Amino acid sequence: MAAGSLLAVGSFLGLSVRFTSDDWCAAWKSRDLGLLGITHDFYETQNGRITNALVTGIVYINGLSGPQHLPLFLVLALLAALTLLARAVLRLFSWEVPFPVVVAAATVLVVLLFFAGPSGYQALLWAPATISHTLPSVLAVWSVLAAFSAARRDSPVGKRLALGSALAMGAAIGTLSEPFTIVSGLFAGAAAVILLFGLRSVRDWFPPGWCLMWCAGLTSGFVLLYTSPGAAWRRTQQPQQRSPLSSTELKATAYDWLHIWENVVAQRAYLAALAVGLMIGLTAVDQRRPTAQKRTRPAAQGSGAETGVSRRRRWLLALLPVLLIGACSFGVAFALRTGYGPTGWTYGRAWTNFLFPMLLLLCAYGVLAGRAIVGRRLSSGLIRPVAFTVAAVASLWAVAGLVPIVQSMAKDTVIRSVDWDRQDLLVRKEVASGSKAVPYRPLRIGGLAEPYMTTNYARDWVAQCVSRYYKVERIRRPAP
Repeated sequence: MAAGSLLAVGSFLGLSVRFTSDDWCAAWKSRDLGLLGITHDFYETQNGRITNALVTGIVYINGLSGPQHLPLFLVLALLAALTLLARAVLRLFSWEVPFPVVVAAATVLVVLLFFAGPSGYQALLWAPATISHTLPSVLAVWSVLAAFSAARRDSPVGKRLALGSALAMGAAIGTLSEPFTIVSGLFAGAAAVILLFGLRSVRDWFPPGWCLMWCAGLTSGFVLLYTSPGAAWRRTQQPQQRSPLSSTELKATAYDWLHIWENVVAQRAYLAALAVGLMIGLTAVDQRRPTAQKRTRPAAQGSGAETGVSRRRRWLLALLPVLLIGACSFGVAFALRTGYGPTGWTYGRAWTNFLFPMLLLLCAYGVLAGRAIVGRRLSSGLIRPVAFTVAAVASLWAVAGLVPIVQSMAKDTVIRSVDWDRQDLLVRKEVASGSKAVPYRPLRIGGLAEPYMTTNYARDWVAQCVSRYYKVERIRRPAP
């Protein structure tokens, strides 16, 4: 209930969202160029992100309505996806967990994703960032759910459709977000390798095939993006004096990566993901028949050497996701430095791409810890309820620590919406009277760019987009 309240506030704040920074450009392009026009513009002159442009056009085609309702859509879509994913994974292991615990865990993870990061406004309320860095995670989870559904029904037609949708969705994400392409590609590629080497134990071609199709889609989409004229133009905006793969640049990227993790580790609220996982592990009940468990136990024990190998494999599989998270975050740091220069690592909105799997990983480790407590029969007496209570209190403490962040964001967003509406009315009156140069006062929020960020008006792209939105020749600073 506490986490859900914060998500309700964040969703309701969407109604107070007003244009800023990239919003101005997306709004006038969607209105004047249409869906096909803005898609062509992104491919030819902006960054090559075709899917990103198409989604942007859909969101902004009706002005403020799309950006205002997008936060609610993202919250509901991600919350439902995580709840269904948890139930699918628990069903895979034949575990039964009380539904309120599953919903509570999913809600806490969504709260941490949106509000525990360096900029909650950009992670939830600013549409250009959510389209590029939050929406890909939502699409990926729903794609995984479709794969689970196809595998459970064991229908050849359904599996082929799931493989085709994995290829299509991978290609779409490849032209939607470069950072998430790196993140999901590394995880899907690692899963494919593990499943292929352990194919005899899996006994099904579908899981590794799905991962390979996802990677193939990502690759094709990224190649289409990278070779676009828009991406070529974007690379010229940050000319590289040295090769990004040179030792000097790689060392600088490593420092950027360490700065990112220094900020992430400092946010103790992320430990709530471990706590809610512990709650799931402690309440999970194994639904398999005891006779079947006893029958398989002697075969599972085997010789001492086999047991040792199996134990080492389990440890390797448990530690592999940590290495992948490190590699993903380094890839994000590399992409940010290549695209934005030495200060690129400060663009916290892009961290969402690896923070999402990090939260899922922490939750999974919590589940394993809870199952270990139950499996070692340490749950007798008071140990199990005490551990559950500690985990619940820790989660609640983490959510409570995010309340000031949400309060500050709500105050800034609502106050800005009032000022923005007042100024928008004045500007439109000036335009109606025939003025070609209208006054505009910058209204900053969330660390985003506003007009007059540079003294050279010709290079002030935000001011250019504001003037195009209001269909005037230029904007000027209002008189004191």
